[in-house]
Amino acid sequence: MKTAFLFLVCAALTAGQLCVAAPDTAEPLSPTQGVYFAKQTYQPKPLPTFAQTRDQLPAPLLAEKPEWVAMYWKAWELAFKNFHEPAAGSGYVSQFIDAAFNQNIFLWDTCFMTLFCNYGHPLVPGIGSLDNFYVKQHEDGEICREIDRRSGRDYAEWVNREGKPLFTRWGWAGGRNDPVLYQGRTAPEPLPRLTLDALNHPILAWAELESFRVTGDRERLGLVYEPLVRYYRALQKYVRQGNGLYMTDWASMDNSPRNAHLKGGGCAADTSSQMTLFARNLATLAGMLGKAEQAQDFVREADELSRRINELMWDPERRFYFDLTLEGQRAPVKTIAAFWTLLAGVASPEQAKDLVGELNNPRTFKRLHRVPTLAADQAGYDPAGGYWCGAVWAPTTAMVIRGLERYGHHDLAREIALNHLDVMGQVFQKTGTVWENYAPDSAKPGRPAKGDFVGWSGIGPILCLLEFAVGLKPNATANELVWDVNASGVTGCERFRFNGHVASLKAEPAAGNDARLVLSVVSDGAFKLRLRQGGQTETREVTRGTNSFTFPRPQ
Repeated sequence: MKTAFLFLVCAALTAGQLCVAAPDTAEPLSPTQGVYFAKQTYQPKPLPTFAQTRDQLPAPLLAEKPEWVAMYWKAWELAFKNFHEPAAGSGYVSQFIDAAFNQNIFLWDTCFMTLFCNYGHPLVPGIGSLDNFYVKQHEDGEICREIDRRSGRDYAEWVNREGKPLFTRWGWAGGRNDPVLYQGRTAPEPLPRLTLDALNHPILAWAELESFRVTGDRERLGLVYEPLVRYYRALQKYVRQGNGLYMTDWASMDNSPRNAHLKGGGCAADTSSQMTLFARNLATLAGMLGKAEQAQDFVREADELSRRINELMWDPERRFYFDLTLEGQRAPVKTIAAFWTLLAGVASPEQAKDLVGELNNPRTFKRLHRVPTLAADQAGYDPAGGYWCGAVWAPTTAMVIRGLERYGHHDLAREIALNHLDVMGQVFQKTGTVWENYAPDSAKPGRPAKGDFVGWSGIGPILCLLEFAVGLKPNATANELVWDVNASGVTGCERFRFNGHVASLKAEPAAGNDARLVLSVVSDGAFKLRLRQGGQTETREVTRGTNSFTFPRPQ
């Protein structure tokens, strides 16, 4: 995940802790950065504090799980400690959240942190954190995945200061300055500004659409469209292998046993699927912005890349997606990277069933805590976590959940989300905090793992609690709120925020009649409420003010 991890190959896993921080080096600022992003200056404003903001944040009601609610508030408290204003001279243009892992901000961490921050919008820095990556975009479209938090400069180790064709600074298995070997295509020119280490996890557009689903901020979509297109084209230019798939070095899965098989320019199931997802997201954005021809182009590109992934990465005997070596052989390691094919819409319905089968297989991915990043039947699997040798990480679990929802496997998505929330809750009761990652085979923090990590680990206590325990899922495009009521006791949320509305919702059994459910909704605006319980759906129109509805409970 982080630069620090790769400096500690000697003894980190043995010692159970990260021992060396990333060096404090950064590339000089460039006047040509951020030319595609209209927001160019920071307008100072007070940084929000937890004490001042708590009474405005969504407040979940979950009588059956008070420990989950306590963890929810702890996660927000920790998040507020990681909100920052742009440092003077950094060139950053928005307040932001940062995991405080080291002195740098990280692109894919930030994308995932926006998922739970969306539910505090506009009270907290969330999706606007990505502005600081767009404003640091190079003229050729490249964006460094790691940028110094104080200076605003690209992390120097990821800068191609040698002026060489694409290479990886830290290598696929601890090497140094290993060149990328393009197969079936010539090395692109001009030479890249950054190294392969810097060019991974193209999920910015997905994060933007996830935010739009909650906030309904259509104006922002127009602001970010051009930077996103430029970033996508830069990745096509430099990271696409001759077979049409996409390369990575370790895709931020620092010590995964998959990495050695990617050496030299092997293709990754996750990076290739993420580029498919990127194209589909750009098609959606283009359509929303009235760019129909561009939307069609992106759909065609996504479909072609999906075809190549299924042709080359799907193993019909093992019924799973695998990375490809430079020689075009399917790598033998079964990792969570394969499930990006669900989120990207790559898998056929039958292939999706096979992937679901793996998620329900106790020998591979259905462990005590779901979902481990390395299948439990693979060499090198660590039941204590071992970082990316089996640990459960919030971003990859969130990816699996969203992928299952895309294919209609809502019950399994909820089951995994609640499992993640439950085990996190058990660890929270023992330790009083939230961790960077978790052990797959016991209710413990991962080994190694950093405590007080919110950070993307806020996804479980905040997003999973609101969406799957309370059951509230907004769709700002339709001005609609879906409420899956599954709890038997009092449930709901005060001050739930979506699409510019603030609504307090409460569901409880009718007085003296457990066969009926009473919903009360107090809202500052009108929206459509879809109640789902026991496989049945009913729709009501919520108006501004106080609303009350009564429903029969399914028998």
